Amino acid sequence: MKEHIIHPIPPFYDKDSTILILGSFPSVKSREQMFFYGHPQNRYWKVIASVFEDDVPLTIPAKKAFLKKHHIAMWDVIGSCDITGSSDSSIENVTANDLSAILGSSKITKIFVNGKTAEKYYKKYTEQNTGIKAVCLPSTSPANAAWSMERLTEYWRTAILQEEET
Repeated sequence: MKEHIIHPIPPFYDKDSTILILGSFPSVKSREQMFFYGHPQNRYWKVIASVFEDDVPLTIPAKKAFLKKHHIAMWDVIGSCDITGSSDSSIENVTANDLSAILGSSKITKIFVNGKTAEKYYKKYTEQNTGIKAVCLPSTSPANAAWSMERLTEYWRTAILQEEET
């Protein structure tokens, strides 16, 4: 059954954040934990740790410390929507998050979106407000089974580290 849900997790960033990674909308597990990529099957934390050749953070405090260390800001494109469980394909009635507070008080130079759903809603609702084109990375969701862990990590590493050098 579809529920109207308002995004419960605040954006994570600080004045030193240089890249912003946006998902579409938090899963049921992430909403329960009140932090990003809380489902144990989601490969986000393993992928991002591998990109930066760091240990995989396992607790929310460790995840926050990891993000600060690597100057990563995180949030989601969607601020509220009608959704069934965690199903991106069920999303309707979207209101986008306002990224101006993050962009205005950090050093964000690049925005990445985690998957095609985040890209779709970013282009539809957000890109014209930020004036920043987002780079779409293949989704770390376990539903994206076409991408092996190795292939996913290599793609993310190339995209993120290439941007850091420019």
